[in-house]
Amino acid sequence: MKKISRPWVPAVAGYVSLVIGFLDVLKVLSPRFGQSRVAEWSSVLPGIVSTVARASSLVVGILLIMIAHGLRRRKVRAWRAVVVLLPVSAIVETIIHPGHLATAILSLFLLVGLVLSRDQFYALSDPRTRWAALWNLLAFAALDLGLGYLLVSRPTIEGDPDLYTRMEHVVLGLMGVEGDVHYSVARVSDLVYFALVFLGVLTAVTTLYLALRPERPVARLTADDEKSLRELLDRHGERDSLGYFALRRDKSVLFSPSGKAAIAYRVVSGVMLASGDPIGDPEAWPAAIKVFLSEARRHAWVPAVIGCGETGGEVWTREAGMSALEMGDEAIVDVADFTLQGRAMRNVRQMANRVERAGYSCLMRRVSDLPQEERNKIKQAADSWRGGETERGFSMALGRFGDPSDTDCIVVTAHKDDEIRAVLHYVPWGPNGISLDLMRRDRDAEPGLNELLIVKTLQGAPEFGIAHVSLNFAMFRAALAGGERLGAGPILRAWRGLLVLLSRWYQIESLYRFNAKFRPSWEPRFLVYPKARDLPRIAVGAMQAEAFITLSLPLGRKKSQEYGEAATDPEPAPPEELPVPVPRRTAPKQRGTHLVLVRERSRSGSR
Repeated sequence: MKKISRPWVPAVAGYVSLVIGFLDVLKVLSPRFGQSRVAEWSSVLPGIVSTVARASSLVVGILLIMIAHGLRRRKVRAWRAVVVLLPVSAIVETIIHPGHLATAILSLFLLVGLVLSRDQFYALSDPRTRWAALWNLLAFAALDLGLGYLLVSRPTIEGDPDLYTRMEHVVLGLMGVEGDVHYSVARVSDLVYFALVFLGVLTAVTTLYLALRPERPVARLTADDEKSLRELLDRHGERDSLGYFALRRDKSVLFSPSGKAAIAYRVVSGVMLASGDPIGDPEAWPAAIKVFLSEARRHAWVPAVIGCGETGGEVWTREAGMSALEMGDEAIVDVADFTLQGRAMRNVRQMANRVERAGYSCLMRRVSDLPQEERNKIKQAADSWRGGETERGFSMALGRFGDPSDTDCIVVTAHKDDEIRAVLHYVPWGPNGISLDLMRRDRDAEPGLNELLIVKTLQGAPEFGIAHVSLNFAMFRAALAGGERLGAGPILRAWRGLLVLLSRWYQIESLYRFNAKFRPSWEPRFLVYPKARDLPRIAVGAMQAEAFITLSLPLGRKKSQEYGEAATDPEPAPPEELPVPVPRRTAPKQRGTHLVLVRERSRSGSR
């Protein structure tokens, strides 16, 4: 029999727990509030475990506030915590106030309701968080006992209580209850009491947070998963230029029951984030989407997709009942149509000519044709040019270079004086396309070097059987382009102005300007989301996945041994100008950069 979903049950339980928790905390922190009618009303609600000490209400209030979020997300651990808390509340209330059983009765009624609605709380948590919470509890328990014993053994202690009495006072004090140890100075007694309460609250809060925090499992692409994904890409890789990025090793993957389609994803801050279109046979996409949504429901994750194409967005919205929002456009250049002739390409042509006269040369090769020594040299150079330690990229970055499994990738390097000065790295896009993965250059190199490398890539692409090249993704391109047109409305102009302002910190407008130089065709990319209220959470999760937001502590962040920053380092387009004269002593005798093409060696089989 199919279970009936009642979303209002966890929602009501969560919000009631939240309200009670806030009332308990306010009652402790504000003495006047404790004498108000609101406090009298809160005393008949479940959640006041003990009125022996004001700190007890504070502890219970914090617990209920933290449990509320887990209840709303249907977390089974939050349900278990409330089921344990309610009978304890009833028993304590009965012992302390035997003549007032309203709270105890209401607690028991709520307990019965939660037990009957057990099937509404099914979301699983990461098993790692259970162990983390246990170790946190053990560590804090040892710390609490050690510091507590030192606090209790104050010089003003009355008498000479034995070790058992002192440790009993510590344990009771951690729960907000006075023990049998007394002091001759009232201030010292208060200090010991509130210090022990603080340690107890800290232990409870941190342990509960680790037990109920959103699951963030270690995303890992196994060798078998990677093999299956590569087989799907060999057959259907030309459908999506972002397909190859599913091979990032910090992603997980789910397959359809038939194995003909797959979805790569990562979980960030409770958001199950997929990128690009599903991989494989489009007829099997709906089955893979159902598996994806089922996994999201099991863990109460928010499902979302970033960067999917128009076809993928239609399938997601139809099969999952989700909504789509256009988030930008991908720049795709048809190699056969690319030319440097004409006024529209004047700026690119001038920049390329200027860099040519500075003495740069370019090499375009497959990774398989690079000796290991040169691979290491390119990798080290690219690492040294990276702006910071943070590795950016999730949906449109591979996250590694020179791996033996990525032999079909293409690398284009710029050289001067036998030194590498810039590098572009492309991943395969089906049998006759490539997608830009990484773009880095020496900050001291000539302006326009990135433009030159892309030009040489497009000019040399036919020698490698490449018909189309995917460049950078331009976020909110339609708004940027439409907002500067004649007749644009005030809302569109205001939206464009905001994007230009944000471009001071994030490369929004500069990426659009850079891509537009090469006269690409624009392919829209979409964000797929369940409900509008989930958008802020999804946005934060996506920015975390792309490493625009990092919440980990700097000292605890592990440096990656692989590099893979997204291709987000274009240079701002300078105004159209005549080529800058080059002094005769530095100008080469021949005008123009030479591009050396190392053609693909023969292989058995086809890509």
